[in-house]
Amino acid sequence: MKILITGARVICPAQKMDAVTDVLIAAGKIAALGSNTAETAKNRNGKDIKIIKAAGMIVAPGLVDMHTHLREPGLEYKETVASGSAAAVAGGFTSIACMPNTDPVNDNRSITEFVIRKAAEADLANVYPIGAISKSSAGSQLTEFWDLQEAGAIAVSDDGKPVMDAALMRRTLEYAHSLQLPVIVHCEDSNLSAGGQMNEGYYSTILGLRGIPACAEEVMIARDILIAAFTKTAVHIAHVSTAGSVQLIREAKVRGVKVTAETAPHYFTLTDEALQTYSTALKVNPPLRSAADVAAIKEGLADGTLDVIATDHAPHARTDKELEFEYAACGISGLETSVGLSLRLVEEGVLTLPQLIEKMSLNPSRILKLPKGTLQTGADADITIINPQLKWTVDVRDFHSKGKNSPFNGWPLKGRAVLTMVGGKIRHNELF
Repeated sequence: MKILITGARVICPAQKMDAVTDVLIAAGKIAALGSNTAETAKNRNGKDIKIIKAAGMIVAPGLVDMHTHLREPGLEYKETVASGSAAAVAGGFTSIACMPNTDPVNDNRSITEFVIRKAAEADLANVYPIGAISKSSAGSQLTEFWDLQEAGAIAVSDDGKPVMDAALMRRTLEYAHSLQLPVIVHCEDSNLSAGGQMNEGYYSTILGLRGIPACAEEVMIARDILIAAFTKTAVHIAHVSTAGSVQLIREAKVRGVKVTAETAPHYFTLTDEALQTYSTALKVNPPLRSAADVAAIKEGLADGTLDVIATDHAPHARTDKELEFEYAACGISGLETSVGLSLRLVEEGVLTLPQLIEKMSLNPSRILKLPKGTLQTGADADITIINPQLKWTVDVRDFHSKGKNSPFNGWPLKGRAVLTMVGGKIRHNELF
């Protein structure tokens, strides 16, 4: 059966399209766009069509999260591929790329294939495994990139752990470049950040928590930019959190370095001031930074220095978070709040809606070389319908994710995904 979405504001940055029009879906693909699509469908198909009336809604290419932690295999008490996929489609994400810091680490073909099988069994979102850069993410010996890629890995990263060995990072970029395999780097000098619990500054001093200086992130970003420039290869920088990092990336782009970067909603929404409650829900890595850093992150999003808004979805069980601050795990369960939080950037005038969708759909698809992020005719019918006016309150008890660890619990938000379609099949529906 064909599906016709009518009356919505259709935004497709890949086509520079922003218009109230109709979308026809057939055989899991985008069949047609245009105001005459409804009449054409009626004449040609009679009753063999499902009509979705979406006046006042936004129809966007399915959102793509290039930074998700699904925890399986090994840490299923935190999250599984199935529960993470359910959280993804509930949050409006049709495609997610999952980091390799599972137990065991996804550093070989068998684990990559396992994740792909689990995703097929769940049959919800498109799930793309990311392989580890180094064996066990220990930072000493490269994994077999070619074997990982052939098994289905779409990028490599040791996210959660920095690659401290500069020579190993050089080999990583050169080896991955030969395969056109994206490299996602976790930029942290672990010597500078060792033992740190939060951003180093005024609030770490008055709270008595050991700080993590901004330069712990920035020196590694500078190093990886220099290596990428030297090797003439591309690098993608994960979860940018500081003003200095934004400036380094901005300057590198001006020089023509092939660098892209992402940030996450908590880095443009929260500051280290919030940690006065000592809530472990606020403990993340990199840590929440200062108000000046948040302003710089927003500026970087606005001027294109930061290409992507990713969730850095990091679900944990209560036993991981309900501890003394020093011992609590880092991370926020972010898939189901990302759209509502990111729409605040539109309300504030930081981004337009097309710019926001570009950073949450088209750009991550391009960086990961995925055939997603577009509503062009013939493309997979991965679609997110957003109600931009819907007011709702975050309640972690309603999360589809096993991880209920969110500092946004109880927050009133405006705007959320109300229908998620993957390959022409409705996988989440609050619209009707």
